[in-house]
Amino acid sequence: MVSFSAPWVFLLLPLPVLVYAIAPPRRETTASIRIPFFRRVAQAASAEPKSGSIIRSRAWLQTANVVLIWLLLVLALARPERLGDPIVIEKSARDVVLALDISGSMDQRDFESGSGTPMQRLEAVKEVLKQFISERDGDRMALIIFGTRAFIQAPFTEDLNSLNGFLDQTQVGMAGPNTALGDAIGLGIRTFESSEVEQRLMIVLSDGADTSSRMTPVNASAIAAEKNVVVYTIGVGDPNATGEDRVDLQALKDIAARTGGEYFFADDASALEQTYERIDELNPRIVETQSYRPKRSLAHIPLLFASIVIMVSMAGFHFTQRHRGVV
Repeated sequence: MVSFSAPWVFLLLPLPVLVYAIAPPRRETTASIRIPFFRRVAQAASAEPKSGSIIRSRAWLQTANVVLIWLLLVLALARPERLGDPIVIEKSARDVVLALDISGSMDQRDFESGSGTPMQRLEAVKEVLKQFISERDGDRMALIIFGTRAFIQAPFTEDLNSLNGFLDQTQVGMAGPNTALGDAIGLGIRTFESSEVEQRLMIVLSDGADTSSRMTPVNASAIAAEKNVVVYTIGVGDPNATGEDRVDLQALKDIAARTGGEYFFADDASALEQTYERIDELNPRIVETQSYRPKRSLAHIPLLFASIVIMVSMAGFHFTQRHRGVV
């Protein structure tokens, strides 16, 4: 389909006709040669000499060339464009923050792999997380790791491969041996400050009780609720353990309840995978659809034809003049 970006230019088409009708003809005074026997020549030709002007006329081919060139120039000025097929771009309207506990207790080998062999908690979590991240095509995701302190391992990005790369680099204890659960939620809220979408989802995975936060998990979850951040909490580990190794399930339940999310407990890799599937079901992805039609300019085509007509006309004129000179 061809369209014009400046169709109003076609109003200029009758401009040469208006100029021809309104503007006076061009006058030019030329020198002449007086000959003594001019009257005899006029009498012999049966012509009556008189003063006046000569209006030169164009051949029909010259007129046709001028009209054609003008039409092509106006057509080029109207900027013809070819519209391509519509292209639809889907952009997710959801931002997801993953907050991962990497305290010392995540080093325990109490998860079972598919073959039944014991696995480190963090390695089991990372395997399931990689699959979860790879299925978030179109979402923006950020990764927060926390131990004694909370850090942003990867800011919001749509490059999920790079996010998995940052996850691979995560090791137990690199953020300290303790658990700063409240600070991790607070850092996640700050991360959402740059988000402009309505659906804000935070997934917090922890295997211990909060022991080193400057902000309590209760206060952090209250602020998250005010900022419309939904927090889903996942508890892993042993709730019957003692000290820092005991996962505080009640705190995780309270955080989820305050923000409108849900709490899950996963004691092996299979249960953890089912947990992430359930989170997907509870939070279907909202998609913003944008469509556009690519445009390809065709203005060069009438300009090319106009140039060809001009060159052919000039070549024909020079040929005619040279031919007349030879004759």
